[in-house]
Amino acid sequence: CVAGFPPSLVWLISFFAPQISCESLPLGAVGEPDDAMAFKYQGSLAESVSHLCGRGKGILAADESPGTLGKRLKNTPELSHLENVEETRRQYREILVTSETGSCFGGIILHEETLLQSTKDGKPFVEILKGKGVLPGIKVDQGLAPLGEEETVTKGLDTLEERCAKYREQGARFAKWRSALKVTGSLPSRQCIEENAEQLARYARICQEQGLVPIVEPEILITSDYDMARSREVSTQVLKEVVRRLQEHKVDMKLCLLKPQMVMPGSDCPTQAGSDEVAAATLDVFDECLPGDLAGVFFLSGGLTEEQATVNLNKINLLARERYNNAQPWKLSFSFGRALQASVLKLWKGDPSNAPACREQSLALAQANSKACEGLYQPPHPSPSTASLVETFRG
Repeated sequence: CVAGFPPSLVWLISFFAPQISCESLPLGAVGEPDDAMAFKYQGSLAESVSHLCGRGKGILAADESPGTLGKRLKNTPELSHLENVEETRRQYREILVTSETGSCFGGIILHEETLLQSTKDGKPFVEILKGKGVLPGIKVDQGLAPLGEEETVTKGLDTLEERCAKYREQGARFAKWRSALKVTGSLPSRQCIEENAEQLARYARICQEQGLVPIVEPEILITSDYDMARSREVSTQVLKEVVRRLQEHKVDMKLCLLKPQMVMPGSDCPTQAGSDEVAAATLDVFDECLPGDLAGVFFLSGGLTEEQATVNLNKINLLARERYNNAQPWKLSFSFGRALQASVLKLWKGDPSNAPACREQSLALAQANSKACEGLYQPPHPSPSTASLVETFRG
């Protein structure tokens, strides 16, 4: 096998030459946790986590469902003329997959449709990503289902195990499951918090058993008027419950990633918070809720502008460096969707001749956020727009 090689070489061997697999490594070689059950894929999971949490690396979220991407096309004037069919979506995703962002992205989250797609020349997207040293990931939840009149849970647990096994065979090495929690003066309800946390924990456990690193996404929806105090309160309640359920299900936290919202007021709150306040509130909540052995935190952008997302991420890392004396317990990075795609989509306009300019813009956004996850971002930001990216149709 490959025991004794440097981690970077182990990852290359195990991912790009599966016949020389690290899955046969003794579990003790990667530090088997005392309180978690052993996993068949623990060696390769550790290598994937190490790669995703690499210095200056983040994750591009390009896993929008056909319905969500269709609504985004319809609601963007530059794209409203496009028909929401698979070929339109494939052409756009090809731009993202073929951009030279391998130095900035450890992984890209794909929709099931995209995982099997190829370039116009017939080269599978998964192979393109492998060539760039980018891990393919997969969205495994199947959307939202009602919980009472105003809240939701997430669908897809009943078929998750078999789908995870299939996705791994198709090249995926990590996964994402999103819950969505609405915030008002009385919401989310305790039932909503507990049921979504339980689903996230069951999902994470299944993923690890099937060889996929789980990204746990308890999204606290920004489309409301709640203030910073309410944001801190809800974030604390949700993250504490999620962590408790993950530990109950014996999810290995060293092989698990969290994708939370930054702690900030709702988009309709009359008093918005600056990046200093967002950074302090976010780390305060993390200090209270997150275990030190969690592998990494990859923030969602959640409606922030492209520039706001970068500036906030940069400030969080600057504060973390100071607060933890350059020894912060978690990787603090990005898993942005809209904040890495909005200006690229508008620039594309569905015109193939715009693809080179789109790739340049994709790279510029990736580089800005790569610097921000090290606290090294400096303006000006490459985004040409300061328009809000809040979407009310995602639930």
